Amino acid sequence: MTASTSDIEKAADVLRGGGLVALPTETVYGLGANAEDPAAVARVFQVKGRPPSHPLIVHIGGAQHLGDWVEDVPAAARLLAEHFWPGPLTLVLRRGSRVPLEATGGLETVAVRVPDHPVALALLAAFGGGVAAPSANRFGSVSPTTADHVRAELGDAVDFVLDGGACEVGVESTIVDATGDIPIVLRPGGVTCEDLEAVLGRPLAVNANSHVRVPGQHPSHYAPRARVVLVEPEKVVAEAELAQELGHQVGVFLPPSLANAAMKVHAVVAVPGSMAAYARGLYGFLRELDQQGCDLIVASLPAEEGLGVAIANRLRRAAGPRLSAAPPTTSPRPTSG
Repeated sequence: MTASTSDIEKAADVLRGGGLVALPTETVYGLGANAEDPAAVARVFQVKGRPPSHPLIVHIGGAQHLGDWVEDVPAAARLLAEHFWPGPLTLVLRRGSRVPLEATGGLETVAVRVPDHPVALALLAAFGGGVAAPSANRFGSVSPTTADHVRAELGDAVDFVLDGGACEVGVESTIVDATGDIPIVLRPGGVTCEDLEAVLGRPLAVNANSHVRVPGQHPSHYAPRARVVLVEPEKVVAEAELAQELGHQVGVFLPPSLANAAMKVHAVVAVPGSMAAYARGLYGFLRELDQQGCDLIVASLPAEEGLGVAIANRLRRAAGPRLSAAPPTTSPRPTSG
């Protein structure tokens, strides 16, 4: 924990005054506001450029407070909270009267979680309420996993930045719709489906036909400035070198199976063999290739099991609707000024 007690008290005062605080969690840094203050919540949407119909996650200090924020807690939701909180799991439940519609995107459901980070938990204890917080970045762009990422992207738009070091998990929380009899995974994340199923004792549907809107499901999300193109692992080298020859500044996510490949491209990131390490570094890798001036990033999807499901989800969102397209075979994409 790198933030001092005085920093945490100052951040709590900022929240009480209707201000915005960037806070660390184990997943990514969040842009937090008093969850019960509609004007402060509205400012979160303004700073991010986030559509007001996209709900926020309300962060609370412990599972014992869940009943203060939701209408009821079904047995499955209580079981998941007991096993995975604090941790990277968000539960969607019926909104309690304490939660303004501004925080839920107008929905009668609310997304709630308990973060597993000492600084975040200390802030929630000092503040004494709930903090509505999406990721602390512009809407649709790469999520921040360090305080410096927040400062570089949002600058003075944030009233106070709590520095809690680098995030340990590195991808957002798993979101589970727990409003019905059978929970549904709406967004894969830091808690794997396998772990959820082991606790519940039943298989879970993923991204089934749910009418609940949740964060991170925009067609193009978690995206760097560079275009992201996804190809089969065995095609990464050939496609990347072709795009480089055609004039692109190509960055490559080199899978472990090709670790010794020699490549003629602008920049290379060696993907870790561990899915936990890959998830922890994913957003940093995307930012690194942006900073190196890449206009095209060629990557492949990991095996979709465990945390690989969450990583693949983020890469698909980063690629957007062009995820199945090959690298351009004509002139490079113009850059914006």
